[in-house]
Amino acid sequence: MYTNFKYKNKDQVKIRSMQSLVVLLGVSLGPVVLFAQELAVPAATDAAELAKKLANPVASLISMPFQNNTDVGIGTYNGSKNTLNIQPVIPIKLTPNLNLIGRVVLPVITQHNITAETTKESGFSDAVVSAFLSPAEPKNGIVWGAGPAFLVPTATNDLLGSKKFGIGPTALILKQTHGWTFGALINQIWSVAGDDVRADVSQMFVQPFIVHNWKSGAGVGLNADITQNWEATTSSVFIIPSVSGVTKLGKQIVSISVGPRIQVVAPNNNKADLGVRATVVFVFPKK
Repeated sequence: MYTNFKYKNKDQVKIRSMQSLVVLLGVSLGPVVLFAQELAVPAATDAAELAKKLANPVASLISMPFQNNTDVGIGTYNGSKNTLNIQPVIPIKLTPNLNLIGRVVLPVITQHNITAETTKESGFSDAVVSAFLSPAEPKNGIVWGAGPAFLVPTATNDLLGSKKFGIGPTALILKQTHGWTFGALINQIWSVAGDDVRADVSQMFVQPFIVHNWKSGAGVGLNADITQNWEATTSSVFIIPSVSGVTKLGKQIVSISVGPRIQVVAPNNNKADLGVRATVVFVFPKK
C-alpha cells in the first residue's frame, strides 16, 4: 500500500521521524515511539524509509498516531472496552549529537459491563508523558533512548484513573538491519502524590517488538504489551501480530496497521475473548 511521494528536492529529502515508545507504552507502535535522527533519504526510497522509521521508536519523523484497541468478552459480565490512545510525538534537537523526544499517551476509554453488570464508563484515563534523550545518529545500527516518564491524573471518571501523580524511568533499545527492526521498550512508574484514599501505583510496562518492512512500505510485525502491577500483584499480557502499509490520503502521508490483540494473561482471570488493534499514524516529513 503505497503512493509515490513527490518533493521539491529531486535528489534527496531530509526526513525527521519519531514515534510511539509504547507506550505503549503503549508507547508503541505502538505503535512504538519515534525519536529524532536526521537522515538524508533518496526520493525513490521514501516509502521504505518512512516505514523503517515508523518501526523505529527512535527514528526521525514527526508523527501523530491514533491507536484504537477494542476488546470484547471480558470477565464475569461479558464486558467490552474500547481504548483510543492519542499519541503525539515531538522531537527537539538539543545539540548536533543529541535529541530530546517528547511523547504523550492520552487514553480515551469507553467500557460496558466491566465494573458491574449494565454499567458504562467513558472519558479520559490517566496520561503518560515521556521524554527520551537519544543520540542523533545510530551506531552500528543500534538505537537507544532513555529518560523520565510521568503519570498525570487526567481521568474524567474515578473508575478510569488512579488519581495519582507518578514518575519513573523509561528506556528503549533497538537494532535495524536488512529490513528488520527488533528491540524493546520499558518503563516503571511509582506514584509520588495524589489522593491518599486511592491505592498507590507501582507499575511496569514492557513492550518487545519485531517488524519487517519491504521496499514498498508494507510490513508485518509482532509485539507484546506486558503490564505488571506490583501493588496488586497482577499481570496483563497481550500478543499483537500486525500488518501495515504507507500510503497517502490526499496530500497527507499516513501509515496504517491492523491486527488481533490476543490476551494470554489477565488480572483475576478476566481475559478478553477477542480483541483488535488498528492504528493510523499521520506522518509529517520535513521537506
